[in-house]
Amino acid sequence: EVQLVESGGGLVQPGESLRLSCAASGFTFSTYDMTWVRQAPGKGLEWVSVVDSSGSYTYYADSVKSRFTISRDNAKNALYLQMNSLKTEDTAVYYCARDSLVAGRALDAWGQGTLVTVSS
Repeated sequence: EVQLVESGGGLVQPGESLRLSCAASGFTFSTYDMTWVRQAPGKGLEWVSVVDSSGSYTYYADSVKSRFTISRDNAKNALYLQMNSLKTEDTAVYYCARDSLVAGRALDAWGQGTLVTVSS
């Protein structure tokens, strides 16, 4: 079965860094584009970043550009999100998700999420 498991969340102070990981299994990881999305308390889902299947192309939301870096290790079936210069506004549950191979680019598989809390 397709499975995505996030880890690495926790409590940090503004300005500090955190690295999230997503372990994938049950599918051919190297053929899929992968995405990070987040949900802040009381708010809806927000797209954060995407990386293509090879790891060559990356895109970011304006709110995190220059602070976050998405990457992947296809040999380890792992997706990462390096978060630097964290702000209180980054507090959210972070999810990794798989982009569908079907036209339209729906996210067809999600992890359970990991909570990131940025507070002084």
